[in-house]
Amino acid sequence: MRFIVMVKATKDSEAGKMPSEELLGAMAKFNEEMVKAGVMLDGNGLQPSSKGARVRFSGNKRTVVDGPFAETKELVAGYWILQCKSLAECVEWIKRGPNPHNEGGEIEIRQLFEMEDFGESEAIEHHRRLDQQLKS
Repeated sequence: MRFIVMVKATKDSEAGKMPSEELLGAMAKFNEEMVKAGVMLDGNGLQPSSKGARVRFSGNKRTVVDGPFAETKELVAGYWILQCKSLAECVEWIKRGPNPHNEGGEIEIRQLFEMEDFGESEAIEHHRRLDQQLKS
């Protein structure tokens, strides 16, 4: 099972404040441990929402809203993609990691859909072909 692990943004991350050298070192050590265990597939920090945009959909209309975005607690500052046997295993990995903030914070874990989660259809077969192209 694959999971996305989302590190929620803080006022500091939204202000573009970089993590301390100490935290960067602790995160590198934790990431290395997960890579060696075959758990970590990907991970990155995200730039502040001031460097981003949202595209809103309303029927056929598209509206672009430039950042920054107001609700800091709803924003994501970074992520990992982890391959684990269960949600419980993923939770245990994240509990072992360093606190990504100098304050209280929250990390959200969500399971990703796999192609096997869907029934058979022409659209799903199209997605499977694209998935194979991405993996090759």
